[in-house]
Amino acid sequence: MTILVIVIIVVVAAVLVISGAGFAIARTRRKGRGPVAPPPTRPSGAPPPGAPPGRAPTAPAPARAPPEAGVRPEAPVEAEIEAAAEAEAAVEVPAAPPSYRSRLGTVRGLFSGAVSALRSGRIDAETWDSLEEALIRADVGVATATALLDDLRSKVDTKEIRSGDDLLAALGRSIRELLETSGSRSLRFDGKEGSPDIWLIVGVNGVGKTTTIGKLARRQSAAGHSVLLAAGDTFRAAAADQLALWAERTGTEIVRGAEGGDPSAIVFDAVQRAAARGNDLVLADTAGRLHTKVNLVEELKKIRRVAGREPGNVTEVLLVLDATTGQNALVQARQFTEAVEVTGIVLTKLDGTAKGGIVVAVQRELGLPVKLVGLGEGPDDLVDFDPDQFVDALLATD
Repeated sequence: MTILVIVIIVVVAAVLVISGAGFAIARTRRKGRGPVAPPPTRPSGAPPPGAPPGRAPTAPAPARAPPEAGVRPEAPVEAEIEAAAEAEAAVEVPAAPPSYRSRLGTVRGLFSGAVSALRSGRIDAETWDSLEEALIRADVGVATATALLDDLRSKVDTKEIRSGDDLLAALGRSIRELLETSGSRSLRFDGKEGSPDIWLIVGVNGVGKTTTIGKLARRQSAAGHSVLLAAGDTFRAAAADQLALWAERTGTEIVRGAEGGDPSAIVFDAVQRAAARGNDLVLADTAGRLHTKVNLVEELKKIRRVAGREPGNVTEVLLVLDATTGQNALVQARQFTEAVEVTGIVLTKLDGTAKGGIVVAVQRELGLPVKLVGLGEGPDDLVDFDPDQFVDALLATD
């Protein structure tokens, strides 16, 4: 009996020892558990769990190899596309020159009633009144309009003109004749070695002289000429800064002085620098001055004399006129021509006014060739004046 009890006690003790050891081992594993083994890899080509039956598996994206030491990682495809798009946008594509017909709708509207009547074949008192009103409102001028219509009436009376279409064609021819000039419409550029051409840009404040210079610099640079800008407007606040901005845009150099400085000295320095550095052309800005101020006009004469000294060669004095001012532009043209011998007219803002007939008035009364016209605010909207396109746009019905 005693032996049996002893055996039972030994067995119980052994079971307790084994159970305690197992408990201790499990606890130790929970505290310091190592890395969990990854789940088994899904066989290649097998559909992912939960995918609909028959669905083709998506090919995994290829893994990028880690970059070598000192080698820049490859940029993501999206970044490459974005960078290429930005580079393409930065390349400036020259715009097609604007057409007269697309930009002269305002002044053409004045003639639309009379033109429509002539297209229908009608020539009566109402037609003549409509034509006269259109010419005067377009600022052709009363004297010019009267002379133009008197000549057409006489041709109708003598049966030289028999229909509305004939009268419309004769009107176009007459306006073209008024736009004829003995002077050349081309911008003169001699291109003598060691003697840079000088183009002086003159006019009153607000007509767009500085902008005209910037657009001219763009045109001439594109034509292969080496251009230098002279900031001769030392009186208008920020005029030199505005011209400097155009110089930066067009890749041209600029000569500028202190605000309130002597504009003649700046133009002289620009001519000397152009001769020394081999520039072909100097575009000289001048302060906007009222044509009625005698002292300012005398200063402009001085700039003209200084610019023409050796090695300078003044080949153009371009008067910038604002087409929206109408007949007042004609008064300005007379005064400036007497002061500095203007060689040509630049007529700005022609696209935004019904007073486009001032082209005819300037041409007829002063004999000055209109060389350039502004048909918009874009950098390529300063174009050569073309009388044929101007008249066609003026009398078009579409």
